[in-house]
Amino acid sequence: MKRWGITIPLTGVPLAAHKEMVERLPDLGYTDAWSAETAGNDAFTPLVLASQWAPRLRLGTAIVPVYTRGPGLLAMSAATVAELAPGRFVLGIGASSPVIVQNWNAAEFEAPFARSRDTLRFLRSALAGEKVTEEYESFSVSKFRLERPADPPPSIMLAALRPGMLRLAAKEADGAITNWLAASDVPKVRAEIGPDTELAARIFVCPTEDKAAARGLGRMLISSYLTVPVYAAFHDWLGRGEALAPMHEAWAAGDRQKANQVIPDDVVDDLIVHGSLDSCREQVQSYVDNGLTTPIIALLPTGEDPFAHVRGLAPRS
Repeated sequence: MKRWGITIPLTGVPLAAHKEMVERLPDLGYTDAWSAETAGNDAFTPLVLASQWAPRLRLGTAIVPVYTRGPGLLAMSAATVAELAPGRFVLGIGASSPVIVQNWNAAEFEAPFARSRDTLRFLRSALAGEKVTEEYESFSVSKFRLERPADPPPSIMLAALRPGMLRLAAKEADGAITNWLAASDVPKVRAEIGPDTELAARIFVCPTEDKAAARGLGRMLISSYLTVPVYAAFHDWLGRGEALAPMHEAWAAGDRQKANQVIPDDVVDDLIVHGSLDSCREQVQSYVDNGLTTPIIALLPTGEDPFAHVRGLAPRS
């Protein structure tokens, strides 16, 4: 099945105002709606609404941090959405970042690989309705059992950027979720997980033919995200370390303006889809052609009608 996803909620649009758009998504050709969780809406509430507005959509979190909720609460939240959307909910989990985990949520960002692996294993058991008592490497759980396990339990996908986590996703999860990559990077990521594992990626799309505006917004996003150590390491692995070195040097020196300015145009154009709606749609399709299973469009604001952009970016049959 060809998958085509959108990130909800849209920037600048009240959550309740999404109803008519979400209802129309399946008829437009969208198969998926995915949420995110940083410092805006939580990951689950938009999907609760979407589960009632569009009963044909598959719904997913991309992603819920494994540190910011206790294991039991994470299982309860997932089971709630899975009950509302039977067989249509995907729980995407991941380590997130020290800023989100430590600075904003007062949790310790320690042993991200172990915490992600252990949370995945706990959720497998808990969401199946099992009583869990286990000493994991990164936490322990005693006598936890969901009172309302969903039937069927949701799929679980794992956020992964580099080989170790990608291989864990392929071995123990139902798929891998990645972020901040170019269409040309997909084969390298796909090679780590094999041909049959679902690979989802959030793709930043800025539908405007004003290249300067798109690149300006893209540079701000790139310097904000790719200076985070996990993303810096990801792009070193992908081969952009040299191209991004001047950005890292300026950022480390506290010169945010210069950090934006020294990002090469070709890097921005690789990582931010921009152009006409038709061009943007074709660029998203190129990710799929290169091995991506599930593109998740993240619509960037241009000052134009975002709902019109959603309609214009719908897949062509």
